[in-house]
Amino acid sequence: MQHFGFPMEAILIFITVVAVSIYLDLFAHRKVDEISVADAAKWSVFWIVLALGFYGYLWGRFGKEWADLYLAGYVLEKSLSVDNLMVFMAIFASFGIRSGLQHRILYWGIIGALVFRAIFVLIGTSLFMASPWVGFVFAALVGWSGVQMLKSRGEDEEIEDYSDHWSVRLTGKMMPIYTRLHLDRFFVRHEELFVGREETERQKSVTRLGTLYATPAFLCLATIETSDLAFSFDSVPAVIAVTQEPLLVYAAMIFAILGLRSLYFVLAALTRYLVHLEKAVIVLLFYIAGKMALQSWNHAIGDTGLHISPGTSLMVVLGVLALGVLASFLFPEKKDEGTIGAAKD
Repeated sequence: MQHFGFPMEAILIFITVVAVSIYLDLFAHRKVDEISVADAAKWSVFWIVLALGFYGYLWGRFGKEWADLYLAGYVLEKSLSVDNLMVFMAIFASFGIRSGLQHRILYWGIIGALVFRAIFVLIGTSLFMASPWVGFVFAALVGWSGVQMLKSRGEDEEIEDYSDHWSVRLTGKMMPIYTRLHLDRFFVRHEELFVGREETERQKSVTRLGTLYATPAFLCLATIETSDLAFSFDSVPAVIAVTQEPLLVYAAMIFAILGLRSLYFVLAALTRYLVHLEKAVIVLLFYIAGKMALQSWNHAIGDTGLHISPGTSLMVVLGVLALGVLASFLFPEKKDEGTIGAAKD
């Protein structure tokens, strides 16, 4: 199988579609204070249809095999993002951010993700192409992610306090912080806050005096960006294990990421119902680790005669996720009897 490379036509179409879609999203939500589940669901469908449209373009222009590689990477990134969105919910809760401001913060967080994903994909695919032995390292990383998710399943879920995250402490060392939300602003100037105010009130609302202050909205954004960077170390090797072609990997990840803002508000309402989806994701991570190890063995040590086609990977990813969703509705999580009894009393 030849390399897909970087067809200029595909790059131009990809960039144009992404830029226009982001503009439409921003224009539609420019005066929105609260994001409803219905609105989020409509935009989630829009982003999914857009991703499938690019899949159709790749199939018609370059062939089904390349299109399947892209779609498998897209579906995998989308499913892996669910856990990341759960972390975002905890971060927003820690900083007391309302839904309208959450959408703005997620927008800037995704802009940062576009840049960092490009860097990670370029480095990851370059390493993978440089030596087939790198595939064993990627397989180990993906397998380790599956093990960590498996180990954490039985633990009691507690909302972590992200207000003391290391990124928050680092920001506090670099610049003064205004400890209250100020409209939807990330930064606020000194003269905007303290004209005519008493010195004691200044000391209560800022960490130290300065000319420009970071607000809790910016601290929340910094925490989300650093959390997403950590998530990239799991998701990028997993998608590369399935897709490998740099442009297709990046396109798959970006189309998945662009829909995360809308998906976040949908998942916030549905997360208590999709109780078995995490199990499906764990199964997929172990499958991908095995696939990557097998492929690296075939190239670095000797051909085993076993080869997993892009179409097969796509069917496995879609099938396992579908089973996870179906199982969630057929076998919902049972409420703790003690809790129910206490509630009745």
